[in-house]
Amino acid sequence: MTRPSAEGRTRSRDAIRAALPVPVPVLASLAMLAFATTALAHGVAAGDQGYIQEISGVSLIPFVYLGAKHMATGYDHILFLAGVIFFLYRMKHIGIYVTLFAIGHSMTMLLGIYFNVGINSYVIDAIIGLSVVYKALDNLGAFQRWFGFQPNTKVATLVFGFFHGFGLSTKILEYDIAPDGLVPNLLAFNVGVEIGQLLALGAILIVMGFWRRSPSFMRHAYAANVAMMAAGFVLFGYQAVGYFVA
Repeated sequence: MTRPSAEGRTRSRDAIRAALPVPVPVLASLAMLAFATTALAHGVAAGDQGYIQEISGVSLIPFVYLGAKHMATGYDHILFLAGVIFFLYRMKHIGIYVTLFAIGHSMTMLLGIYFNVGINSYVIDAIIGLSVVYKALDNLGAFQRWFGFQPNTKVATLVFGFFHGFGLSTKILEYDIAPDGLVPNLLAFNVGVEIGQLLALGAILIVMGFWRRSPSFMRHAYAANVAMMAAGFVLFGYQAVGYFVA
């Protein structure tokens, strides 16, 4: 099957912007209702939290599992990844962007925990919510239409990867991991995160692959990105309120 050229993808985005059959406020409201009860980004389950606090010494397999579980269930990561690959058709391009995100995520997660550098969890999770908003707007061609320029998508993916990594390190720091075996446990956790990311990416690609082959893709891609943007705003708003109320 012939892959769309860059010019073709641009025309597709223009067509998508003109194809929305449902008013944006309605879609935004529905997405907000869907996410309102689950907007707890980067949360660690109570059982996992207790287990992390009890571990002492090198425990590679448990930390690999915890890392994979966090990534596979971290819907803020998954939303951003889905946005990143939404209009990417070649595996080469997907690999480049996912690698940039993984590099950014891994660096700040490992360095943040090792050097005990924490950021207010509400602030960092609010920024992560905005990363989802940014990617949805980028997919909709909003920056070109509003400001007449296109941000460097590779740089943006790397930078937002930094923030996603800080989001995780900030949460982990709250649970006081034992210094005994810290480095190998952190590396194992990061390996688990990357395994979880690959699993999530595989599921997204399977769904996107089937969807792109159907006539409904062009009709509903705009609506999907509007819903993604609304979900990002919900994540941002939830964390912003938590910052001022907590």
